Amino acid sequence: MKKVLLLAIVFFGIYSATAQTYTRRDSLQGGLRRERTSFDVQRYDLNITLDPDKKYISGYNDISFDIVETTNRIQLDLFENMKVDSIVWSGKKMPFRRDNDAVFISFPSPIKISKGHKIRFYYSGYPLVAKNAPWDGGFVFSKDTAGKPWIGVAVQGTGASLWFPVKDHQTDEPDKGASVKVAVPNGLMDVSNGRFMGSTDLKNGYTRWDWEVKNPINNYTITLNVADYAHIHDNLRGLDLDYYVLKQNEEKAKEHFEEVKPMLECFQSKFGQYPFFEDGYKLVETPYLGMEHQSAVAYGNKYKKGYMGSDMSGTSVGMLFDYITVHESGHEWFGNSITSKDIADMWIHEGFTTYSETVFVECLYGYDKAMKYITGQQMAVSNNKPVIGVFGVNKEGSGDMYFKGALMLNTLRHVVNDDDKWWKMLLKYSETYKKKVIDTETVVAFFNKETGMNLTPFFNQYLRYKNPPILQLKLNNGKLEYRWQTDEANFKLPVAIVANGKEVRLYGTNDWKISDVDVADLKDVALQKTKFYVKVQKL
Repeated sequence: MKKVLLLAIVFFGIYSATAQTYTRRDSLQGGLRRERTSFDVQRYDLNITLDPDKKYISGYNDISFDIVETTNRIQLDLFENMKVDSIVWSGKKMPFRRDNDAVFISFPSPIKISKGHKIRFYYSGYPLVAKNAPWDGGFVFSKDTAGKPWIGVAVQGTGASLWFPVKDHQTDEPDKGASVKVAVPNGLMDVSNGRFMGSTDLKNGYTRWDWEVKNPINNYTITLNVADYAHIHDNLRGLDLDYYVLKQNEEKAKEHFEEVKPMLECFQSKFGQYPFFEDGYKLVETPYLGMEHQSAVAYGNKYKKGYMGSDMSGTSVGMLFDYITVHESGHEWFGNSITSKDIADMWIHEGFTTYSETVFVECLYGYDKAMKYITGQQMAVSNNKPVIGVFGVNKEGSGDMYFKGALMLNTLRHVVNDDDKWWKMLLKYSETYKKKVIDTETVVAFFNKETGMNLTPFFNQYLRYKNPPILQLKLNNGKLEYRWQTDEANFKLPVAIVANGKEVRLYGTNDWKISDVDVADLKDVALQKTKFYVKVQKL
């Protein structure tokens, strides 16, 4: 996701602390009502013209859908600064009503459960321009070194309806894929999701570039990228790898993106086959930092190791790889393939994807470096509010969804305490929910079943309260006494400590327990902090 950096964590903290009330606009975008649940999107076919000089879009989106519940009205979405030119269904213009960014379309009579409907939604306007993409949503209109337009868009959290009409909710991905056709001035290229299907000179100074997506796709990952690109093609065991970069960076990119193959080999070994094999894998150079656009990952890390040349973990391990390439590609499995129903559950995207960085490090550099890397991420956790946000109002939870989410998963690995079982479990999770939309309850139920443990209190404490578990320690006649202090009742969790130079596993609850460990001084007791993200309180 876009907001993975320390500044973003500060941003999230400020934003979350002040956004205590929610508006009708929030509910219209984030909520599920009959006008949304009564129809199931099957496909989007987007066909637009982009004028870089005017920063203007015009065109239409063909929205194919099935009616799953009898209705006489449906809701689509388009930011209110964009104009609805007309909406056509069955050859007739449809009446509609705008309410903030919501567009309510009325049918002449109730439509019963049926398949094969299509609306053509004509629109135009000046889409919002991002001031600081990708941290705010919108278009980025930039120039390359030759002075040619270089354009991108990023809308996660803000909503895809910022630039095209869509059912703007994560619960409904187009089951039969999408096409994205973008006409741009001659001499420029558009790169969008999926496979390149060809270009057409429109004989009006514009060329249209056509792309086809075979898989279901998140609304917010549908994208366009416009520039005078160079194209680099490669292949990994039948998977097409395509890189679109500014021409002056072509040779640099060929060398820098050599990292992609071992990364994909690692992720496929741990999470299963690349989920969008039919659509290929692309990195596209963008004038902003990066974004997990499905099968067209936005790359703007300037061909540096780490995060823009720095190590966010503070351990030096982060300088072994390009953070944006690895993190945003990890989203192909977590976020793009496995998607949360509501962005309040965005930890399902960000926690697992941030953990994928550690998985990558372990694949290439070993367990010890991986544990060093993820332990370094502890310094970036704020514990200022719950990871899970507010449902139904299009609001994410705490920025801790990244690092705290990853640290929770690393903790769970060491709770399981069986690496063979852990990796099989993680692979099964990825494959079980491949290309599905799920929620936290589904994740918890899966790991409860696979571990044979009741992990519900574990997940609740990390995700629904601001503080991690606190391991309280004290001495009782030379014996180590311990318990968990948690917001969640009936909390049970094994944890590893080092006492007198030896690792000891404690099986704590919310009640005090006396261990068999003889300790003269609590200074001789330390948490195995590379394995467990918990707080320790010595009494």
